Amino acid sequence: MRTTRLSPLRPHQLKLAAVLLCALATGDVLAQAKPAAPAAAPSTKPGSGFLPPASSNAHVIDSVYVIVNDEVITKREVDQRMAEIAQRLKAQGAQMPAEEDLRRQVVEAMITERAQLQLAKEMGVRVDDTTLDRAIGRIAENQKMTVQDMRNAMEKDGLPFSQFREQIRNEIMMQRLIEHEVDSKIQVTDAEIDTYMAAEKAAAADRVEMDISQILVRIPENASPEQIAARKARADEVARQLRTGADFAKMAATYSDSPDALKGGSVGWRDPDRLPPIFASELHKLKPGQVTPVIRTNVGFHIIKLVDQRKLADAQKADQAVVQQTHARHILLKITPTQSEDDARKKLTEIKQKIDSKQATFEDMARQYSNDGSASKGGDLGWLFPGDALPEFENPMNALKTGEVSGVVKTPFGLHLIQVVERKSEDVSKEKERAAARQVLTDRKRQEALEDWSRQVRDRAYVEFREDK
Repeated sequence: MRTTRLSPLRPHQLKLAAVLLCALATGDVLAQAKPAAPAAAPSTKPGSGFLPPASSNAHVIDSVYVIVNDEVITKREVDQRMAEIAQRLKAQGAQMPAEEDLRRQVVEAMITERAQLQLAKEMGVRVDDTTLDRAIGRIAENQKMTVQDMRNAMEKDGLPFSQFREQIRNEIMMQRLIEHEVDSKIQVTDAEIDTYMAAEKAAAADRVEMDISQILVRIPENASPEQIAARKARADEVARQLRTGADFAKMAATYSDSPDALKGGSVGWRDPDRLPPIFASELHKLKPGQVTPVIRTNVGFHIIKLVDQRKLADAQKADQAVVQQTHARHILLKITPTQSEDDARKKLTEIKQKIDSKQATFEDMARQYSNDGSASKGGDLGWLFPGDALPEFENPMNALKTGEVSGVVKTPFGLHLIQVVERKSEDVSKEKERAAARQVLTDRKRQEALEDWSRQVRDRAYVEFREDK
């Protein structure tokens, strides 16, 4: 899972960064951005957070646009982000919202982003250059290009590579912060998994996947009844315009306080089970093209559109996952300054001859000669699943019959003799089902927890707008 934040990268550069940010996948969180009131006055108090439309008569090329705690966001930064978002919307063929509405959305996203990044720094989250270089290397590798090629392409498009590096550094910092502040606190019990799996089995025949979009009118933390009423009225007005034929994508880009607003509200294809139950319940009542009534949650007021839906083929039929396990023993002789590889190989050859001729048992030879912690257990390694051992060990082991002893096998640990004691096959489908159920429930809890955390960080921030006159 992962937060969704706007980034001042060009479209192909956004694609590059997305490779790194898998846990922060776009749309995994239905709503994270803090609400923005269209008619509120500029705030000079920490945590107030209502963002007025940008002034239309600004002439200064670069100036302080907004203060977030002890840092500033400049007008140039806002304009750059505005241009990138506008370019993206045009490329998607989405209708453009009014400039002041787009600016309000962009600035609010930048404020939330900056406040979260500041918190990461305050908590001592750091990303060293080695980690950063590896991450950038993986991004380039996924694009089937070298880091230098990627750098050349970016700088040709006007993005300094040093700036890109810092953006990726910040993204990694944010990922680590969210893992610490949100992910580490999510717990799913066995009882919750059992309940979920029982409900899944009952509903198997009706499983579908839904393509959805949303509009969110967020409620500020500790909002007054008057503020809540004003937000409800705003959501109702949006719903009224939608009923009379207004374009959903344009309304989302204009009024929604969700980070997917600048994509026309598009969330994408979702399994309803990964959505809050109140959303799934309303969506199941719709036909493609229809929208839900205004839905109230602790985050705010939502309007969700069912764009399309499709059947999930055999969604509840667990794939048979039969794996072969091997109960094995081994004798390990390590290569040391006092024991060369040739010496170890000769010794193991002698040991194998004794075992094959019944002069000694494998267990006794292991106890006497093996340089491994399993020696005291007669070399017993227990039951091994595929992948538990190195390929250099596993492949020769798999070729053995039950009771058979291998020839000398070399691995990075040294030289081995291997004996297969017994084998069995086991269906691990149930374990896979439970693991999948745990992930679904974790995603649900993470979504709500991430929304609440993001809102709290935003509301605690001191925000002061410095609009040009």
